[in-house]
Amino acid sequence: MLIIGIAGGTGSGKTTVVNKIMNSLPQGEVVVMPQDSYYKDSSHIPPEERSKINFDEPNAIEWSLLVEHLKQLKQGEVIQMPTYSYLTCTRQAETVKVSPADVVIVEGILVLTDPVLRDMLDIKVFVDADPDDRLIRVIARDCIERGRTPEIVINRYQDVLKPMHCQYIEPSKRYADLIVPQGGSNIVAINLLTDYIESRLRRGAARGVNAQTVV
Repeated sequence: MLIIGIAGGTGSGKTTVVNKIMNSLPQGEVVVMPQDSYYKDSSHIPPEERSKINFDEPNAIEWSLLVEHLKQLKQGEVIQMPTYSYLTCTRQAETVKVSPADVVIVEGILVLTDPVLRDMLDIKVFVDADPDDRLIRVIARDCIERGRTPEIVINRYQDVLKPMHCQYIEPSKRYADLIVPQGGSNIVAINLLTDYIESRLRRGAARGVNAQTVV
């Protein structure tokens, strides 16, 4: 199993990079574990207080559960991945069944900030993008998908997203094996990454065949 961590600022194009990797590999070989699915449950907090929670700092994530689920997948076990609602800021009762696969992608803004998770990653990727481009994407996404107004999004960017990006996300870039500038539009970098993934998978398959031959 090859575990890939893909990090980067909000609106940097991480999802685009993930989708292009998935489309380049045979169906069923890749599973994605979004970091956002592992936000700590906030259902015990009054609704009016949930909007004040900082979801862009490492403490907002239940890293221990994410790490445990990765360990179970590596052992060949099926996991029940949690789901999270951005509208209510709570973990949902529904879970997603995830089976082991040749490639597991852990994607999220803070993926490279946790040292335990970082040590489990075979490939660490940081998707980089211009701050203005990221802000434009965040405004479009949050207004359409999360029911926020442009004013709310911009205020949140200035008060939370930008400071947290500077404090946690941008510094985590130094842990990356590969930095993808220009986000999902950098076809050359994405092709290099997918070629490397495919070569790793081929080497793993070859070792498996050789091991069976020896046996």
